[in-house]
Amino acid sequence: MATPAELAACRAVGTLYNALMTALVLGLVTRRGEEAAREYVFRHFRHQHLEKFLPGLHKLGLAEQPPAPACALYHYHSNALGGVKTGYHRESDRKAWVRYPPPRWIWRGAAIAAAPHSVSAAMLHGWHGRNGQSLGKPNLGFVCTGMTVDGMPGLEGYYFEYDRPLAENERVRFAYGQEEMPRIDWAAQPKLEMASWPEERRLKVFRAYAVEYLRTMLPTLQQQLGADDAQKELGRVARLVGLQFHEETAHDMDLPTDVERGDLQSARAFARWLSNVLKAQGEEVEIRGQDVVMNGWRAVRELKLADPLKAFDAWNELWLGAAAAHDRFLAVHTTRSLGDSGWSIAWRIAPR
Repeated sequence: MATPAELAACRAVGTLYNALMTALVLGLVTRRGEEAAREYVFRHFRHQHLEKFLPGLHKLGLAEQPPAPACALYHYHSNALGGVKTGYHRESDRKAWVRYPPPRWIWRGAAIAAAPHSVSAAMLHGWHGRNGQSLGKPNLGFVCTGMTVDGMPGLEGYYFEYDRPLAENERVRFAYGQEEMPRIDWAAQPKLEMASWPEERRLKVFRAYAVEYLRTMLPTLQQQLGADDAQKELGRVARLVGLQFHEETAHDMDLPTDVERGDLQSARAFARWLSNVLKAQGEEVEIRGQDVVMNGWRAVRELKLADPLKAFDAWNELWLGAAAAHDRFLAVHTTRSLGDSGWSIAWRIAPR
């Protein structure tokens, strides 16, 4: 059985990477423009679609369903596994609805007010509109009847099998005000076995869901912007997320924050926070005095990164920001190297 602190660390991983995804997209909107953010979201969800959709369909036991219900159920169940509330309605074998009611996971809190229509829609173009191609069903499309970012009570729409193959620009269609998802009984929605899982197992799945955003983010951003600019943009928002969310996650783990002592006791307290979060992420970590040592970097295993060290340095800003929020009179010295035997990483936390 996991301890309360271990469960809190799992929640922290989800909180931090949820915030990192949101911050990155909104940072691109404000610093590089709506088109750059739209392109990133499209690439991100296209990458996840290619990697996850067909294997997930089989894993969820949906491969024998008609295409439209199979796709809607895939999004319903996969989002539920990640802790995202989703609704489903099967209208027929050729038409099935999926709905993501507020609050939207990706636009937590007031962030939704800064998300442009085109950036939110890019998720649909990158994933929902591509399902038919992956299934060998070029006549399957997605009709969006509303998005929360446009002030509607949820992102919703339906998969539909047409009588002809669809052109690329027809795979996602917007039909606001023409239809809406029928009323559903939340108590009667389809359920996976996970409904009876203990909190520990559900949190571990939620953690894995959030870490997948990081695993997609690192290569996708380098491919779009190049390694230098990817480090600049991701590192900037990672530091802000660490600053902004350290207190919330530390309190949940019953650890101190905003200490301002700049002594060894404070350094060791932050080392516990960092070690807890990294272990919850699935890393092999130990504390040696005032050092946090990580054996390898499992979160990026098998990723093809144009520049792994620059990806690490961007990610590391998350922990440097958190350290500054914990105690601004501490210094964190990071050592990292990547050789034939893998990653060697350590953080020395000390008074400055």
